[in-house]
Amino acid sequence: MEKEQILDFTRRISQSNRSGLTVINYEIIFAYLDDAKKAYQEEKWEAFKVALRKAQNSIGELMQTLDFSYDISRNLYRIYVFCKDSLAAAMYKRSLTEIENAEKMLRKLYQSFCKVAETDTSAPMMKNTQQVYAGYTYGKGDLVENCQELDKSRGFFA
Repeated sequence: MEKEQILDFTRRISQSNRSGLTVINYEIIFAYLDDAKKAYQEEKWEAFKVALRKAQNSIGELMQTLDFSYDISRNLYRIYVFCKDSLAAAMYKRSLTEIENAEKMLRKLYQSFCKVAETDTSAPMMKNTQQVYAGYTYGKGDLVENCQELDKSRGFFA
């Protein structure tokens, strides 16, 4: 994953609510799967394994956030286990087929979670973060993000 992507995910995480965090986690998985596919094409097997392990770890994060008081969580858990196992098989076999199968299932879930996130109007999970404003400037195609420090006392008080 490129440094720019990491910074974008970090900024989005700091501004997201619970549903938004799930959507971002899926996008992180897809970024790692893209990295794995790129490494596969370039026959960089160590980078291929690293990307798949990071994708598996992100799927593990989704598994940890499940609330098993709902029946759907059991079904989601099984899908996540299948996807993690598929990525392990892809790592072992050095194959893209298993990656594509897992990604196909995750994309369907991602679309559903995106729709849920659109209706979620809850407050962001993180408090006391910088507010980021993005908009077009007078230049062609330039997008500028501004962070405004309204409260300089962010963090812990000793």
